Formats: sequence, structure tokens, C-alpha cells
Amino acid sequence: MSQRLLSIAVAVVIVLAAVAAQAQTPAPPPEYGAPITLEQAKKIMAGSEAEAMKNKWNVVITIVDSGGNLVMVTRLDNTQYGSVDVSRDKAKAAVAFKRPTKVFQDLIAQGGANMRLLNLTRDAGILEGGIPIVVGSKLIGAVGVSGVTSQQDAQIAQAGIDALSK
Repeated sequence: MSQRLLSIAVAVVIVLAAVAAQAQTPAPPPEYGAPITLEQAKKIMAGSEAEAMKNKWNVVITIVDSGGNLVMVTRLDNTQYGSVDVSRDKAKAAVAFKRPTKVFQDLIAQGGANMRLLNLTRDAGILEGGIPIVVGSKLIGAVGVSGVTSQQDAQIAQAGIDALSK
């Protein structure tokens, strides 16, 4: 009886481990969709600008389409001009790699073999603040923000994306 109970317990642990491992497997990245429309970009830009202005953060906000092409860019007053290229690179990286640029920042922070990510091309933004725009499970573009801390940049980008669904 105890042998049978032990076998059942082992089987339950194996099943639970398999379910947990499957649950931790990240979802595949979204497929590319039709490019973002100008109207969608305007809503996102308005939401991002509102978040930046509310917090008195001087930033550059860049929106690219699903091919990484520039759709819209805004440089708020008194934002350093270096943020123009950085915000564009963040947006292009988010759409090219189909994931938020925070992924790269976190990997580099771990060090070791992840440091090889620093060899990515110039257009591969490796700082948090680039977020893909996904509508109906399709990636239609990305937002990149630069000017404050990386976390604050991402907050602004996400506020814009959130504004699209309102």
C-alpha cells in the first residue's frame, strides 16, 4: 500500500512540475500585422505626451510602424537632442525583436555571456523604454521614449499604448 501511495505521490509531483514548467514558458512573440495608422499613432502620442506632461518629464517620443519606419516623433520642450536618436532606436528595436527593450536591459544587467548583446547594431536599443504595439494579437508598431530614467521612459510609452484602447 505504501509503495502504491509513493508511486501516486511521485506521479503527482511530476505532473505538477510539468504544468509549472509549461506555465513558465513565455508566449511566442506576436506576428507582424498591418502598419499602425496615423489615427492610432495620434492616440498613442497623445497618451504618452499626457503622461510625460503630468510628471513634468522632458522626453522624446517616437512611434514606428510594423516595418520600423518612422510614423511620428515629438520632442517636448527642453529635452536634450540626444534623446531623439535613442527614442528612435528603442522603438525600432522593440518592433524588430518583437519584445520590450527592457528584456535586453535586464539580460545585460545579469552580466556574463549576456554582455555580448552590447555588440548589437546601433539600431538595437538596449535600454528600457521601447514597447511593441500589439492590436488583436498582431504587432503593428512600437513606441520608444527617451529623456528620463529608463523605467520612466517605459511608463510613458505604456501610457500611450494604454490610451489606444480607450
